Amino acid sequence: MPITRSSALAFLGLTAPAMAADNAVPYPDGYRNWRHVKSLVIQPGHALYDAFGGIHHLYANDKALQGYKTGKFPNGSVIVFDLLDASAADHAITEGARKVIGVMHKDAKTFAATEGWGFEGFGGGDRDKRVVGENAATACFACHAAQKDHDYVFSVTRD
Repeated sequence: MPITRSSALAFLGLTAPAMAADNAVPYPDGYRNWRHVKSLVIQPGHALYDAFGGIHHLYANDKALQGYKTGKFPNGSVIVFDLLDASAADHAITEGARKVIGVMHKDAKTFAATEGWGFEGFGGGDRDKRVVGENAATACFACHAAQKDHDYVFSVTRD
């Protein structure tokens, strides 16, 4: 199922903020020290620019790196989608303010309803501003379901 504008907007917290639950995805402390998987810039003209325009960096912890190699991500895998504003000037694109930190956390028991993956977004990178919460099934997993053959993960490594 493709990303819809409404699911993308929900991910970015443009609906009512979600509250943390006991089985909430934890904030990914130190993620910028993890393995950088890839970067991407979504520019004006892209179908998802309004919701996802900017610079995207993806990071993976050690367990997630195993999953990138095998196609099956073990419990404890964490993938971070770091979305920042992009500023273009003098033929260069640079990072601006952080929009959201999106997190996929693999725990087959806790997140059984979404095939073992927990999803969360932290608005502006603020650990206390959860923007997905209980909306994970519609705001995130509905789109990721199209990647079932790659354990619901879109990104790939180029190593």
